[in-house]
Amino acid sequence: MNRREILRRTVAASLLATPAVGLLAGCATSGGDDKKDTDTYKGTKSEQNPLGVKEDAPLDVVIFNGGFGEEYAKAHEAMYKEKYPKAEIKHSATQEIGKALQPRFVDGSPPDVVNNSGKDQIDFNGLVSQNAIADLGELLDAPSLDIPGKKVRDTLLPGTVEVGSYDGKFLVVNYTYTAYGIWYSTKLFTDRGWQYGKTWDDHIALCKQIKAAGIAPWTYPGVHPRYMSWPVISTAIKFGGPSVGVAIDNLEPNAWKSDAMKAAADAWYQIVKDKYILDGSAGLDHIQSQTAWSQGKAAFVSCGSWLENEQAKVTPAGFNMTVVPTPSLGAGDKLPFEAIRGTAGEPFIVPAKAKNLAGGLEYLRVMLSKKGAQDFTKKVSSLPVVAGATEGVELPFGLSTVSKALDASGSNGFNWVYNSYYRKLERELVDAACGEFFSGRISPAEFLDQCQKGADSIAQDSSIKKYKRAA
Repeated sequence: MNRREILRRTVAASLLATPAVGLLAGCATSGGDDKKDTDTYKGTKSEQNPLGVKEDAPLDVVIFNGGFGEEYAKAHEAMYKEKYPKAEIKHSATQEIGKALQPRFVDGSPPDVVNNSGKDQIDFNGLVSQNAIADLGELLDAPSLDIPGKKVRDTLLPGTVEVGSYDGKFLVVNYTYTAYGIWYSTKLFTDRGWQYGKTWDDHIALCKQIKAAGIAPWTYPGVHPRYMSWPVISTAIKFGGPSVGVAIDNLEPNAWKSDAMKAAADAWYQIVKDKYILDGSAGLDHIQSQTAWSQGKAAFVSCGSWLENEQAKVTPAGFNMTVVPTPSLGAGDKLPFEAIRGTAGEPFIVPAKAKNLAGGLEYLRVMLSKKGAQDFTKKVSSLPVVAGATEGVELPFGLSTVSKALDASGSNGFNWVYNSYYRKLERELVDAACGEFFSGRISPAEFLDQCQKGADSIAQDSSIKKYKRAA
């Protein structure tokens, strides 16, 4: 299977000009205008050292220790160390990026490389507006580390630069390509003789059959209920077309109350009222709900393609997880059943006040090498944004289904970015509304009303920088 072609078509269709990052309110930084302490360690640029790395300059790397873990980063650091053996590398990993690093941004002593991800990631809106992130344009124009005759920019999948750019500057390397969908165990379905339903009516009929077999059709992380907003919005976009997502991203009045969103919310409410959700899901976090799913207590979960790696330690042998698109509401859907959501994610930055700014850029060049990208895929079962990086790599079962889903989706891939523009809207306001909705405490209309009020509050807040997504 030609991975380059699969991703080229899907990324081109679905990636948009914003990074997959979010907001953490209240991050004041020292900014990037004062350059006197920036890039303390400077080397001489040459053909072999295009970014001017000082060979013995220490490098400070901080990684988000989430679904991908930290071992892939240690491998990239080893590659950097191989090239610069005199460099001392400080490696740190945390699940609380904001808590750990916000003080360092404030006092002007940030690390050289930051994997600014997870629920506690630092407010990108604030970082960008305060010039706290280095321009990565020099990295793009540097030669690839191991692909002769090509610049780094030439090795990236289409859309990667756009998705990491703010106001025309490339500031964020979103390293992974993520597909979002519904997951089930192929083994369970084969053993039971079940077949995934491509229409909503078929899905509900299957849920009834699954429940009769003594298994909950669905579970979800009630501690992070926004996971269920993803299939709802996906259903709406497939029903009403990509403009549904554009309206939400642009904070248009009543975007959450469009006919498509109403149809999608009404449909998904059926799994709530018919009790097709595992009892106790409202109290589970993402790991607990996914583990219950891995144990066969539920048939479906909503997640991104990091799921296979995140569940690797608890997934039974032969489980063979498979990702599929959300069911179609009916023949009137504007996008076909095969259309699936995809986006570049897992953001990496070099702070503008990094002491070893050149080393930070070089570390990203290592990550974006073919060797670095292939090693990442082997270690974490996820797709990087380096073109051709998975060629010759045997993909695990779950990731192979991601490839097939992206191939089937083709140019019909879609995405939304309000969660990137306005982190609070998804992580707090929509999250809370989903919690009420999927626990059965509010109706579909009340759910959409809460989401719309949240969007309106962001639109009316003059302290939040607004971004416009083109149709």
